[in-house]
Amino acid sequence: MNERQIQQVRRFNRIVTQHVGALEESYLQRGRPLGQARLLHEFGPDGVEVRALRERLKLDSGYVSRLLRSLQAQGLVTTLSRTGDGRVRHVVLTAKGRAERETYDALSDELAASFLVPLEPAQRERLVNAMAEVERLLRAGGVELRLERPDSAAARACLNQYFQELAERFESGFNPARSNPAGDEDMTPPAGFFIVAWLDGQPVGCGALKRGDGATGEIKRMWTSPTARGLGIARKVLRALEEKARESGLARLRLETNRSLTEAQALYRQEGYREVAPFNREPYAHHWFEKQL
Repeated sequence: MNERQIQQVRRFNRIVTQHVGALEESYLQRGRPLGQARLLHEFGPDGVEVRALRERLKLDSGYVSRLLRSLQAQGLVTTLSRTGDGRVRHVVLTAKGRAERETYDALSDELAASFLVPLEPAQRERLVNAMAEVERLLRAGGVELRLERPDSAAARACLNQYFQELAERFESGFNPARSNPAGDEDMTPPAGFFIVAWLDGQPVGCGALKRGDGATGEIKRMWTSPTARGLGIARKVLRALEEKARESGLARLRLETNRSLTEAQALYRQEGYREVAPFNREPYAHHWFEKQL
């Protein structure tokens, strides 16, 4: 990045915060600041765990607690303990809170329209398309990669969705028991590594590295949630696994894929993998790839 880019981001931030009224003490003229109003938007019909809320918004625990206390004092939310564990707090909107959120939604629609009304139709499309691109890029920047145990809840959530998608997309379906093994022990250090991609407090992708014979490793379990595709997550995971392979002293990586996964084949080719003759008997594979590190 350079100084011109930094200054452009700052100018963008200033004009947006001014236009949306983020600096006003009473956001959308409802008597509370933006932080409290924004929090109301995060409660679904079944509420949300405070821990998940903090993770999603990346806010300090003390700040979230202060916001929730204020909303509770206004009669907009109530806190429950659904698990019997007092440390796990679940927050739901009251009837008053639901009505207030509906009011905010209507006012927010009016605010959004105010961005568009002064513009010509062609300019509106340009602005909306530019906003969509900014949203994608900011979301991409919010992706966090974490090394996880393959038996963790996040890893299992990813793997279950991965297997389900393969079963739907492969012509012959998919049965993990028939596939070449990649057990938990193969993806746990020092034998291997399992990476989970997180976005907005949720696991949205994964990938694994089997160290193999010490010279050649295998990339396994590459998957991205449909809700997070187009953000470059698979590329980030793949490059992170390659870095772990280099740190482990591996000289070469191999992987195989099914012919229905055309997007995966394109990614591997773009990242320098070349197609080679089959090096295993994976029953679901049609393409085998290799890369020298």
